[in-house]
Amino acid sequence: MKTIIKFEELGMFALGVFLFSQLSYQWWWFLALLLLPDIGMLGYIINTKIGAITYNFFHHKGLAILIYFLGIYFEIELLKLSGIVLFAHSAMDRIFGYGLKYFDNFKNTHLGEIGK
Repeated sequence: MKTIIKFEELGMFALGVFLFSQLSYQWWWFLALLLLPDIGMLGYIINTKIGAITYNFFHHKGLAILIYFLGIYFEIELLKLSGIVLFAHSAMDRIFGYGLKYFDNFKNTHLGEIGK
């Protein structure tokens, strides 16, 4: 099952790359911004609950899609870029087994424990 999920996420990452290619930004922007959503991990400085909330906020694909569609609706390319980066980053993380976090521990995710 984990292999199927990884292939599905790889397809979503490829979709993010394709959508980015439709924007007017140079490719280095995609590479430079791809790890930016990990800023959500800073919440773990406070405690695991806040960390999980902030991490999950920046890694929620629904939010990424909403931001992207707002960019389409309002014709704001920066919003499209933000949605694509959030979406592609989340897919990339899930390829490597980093899922949405539970409140008890950073390693406890909806995809199972990280490192097992």
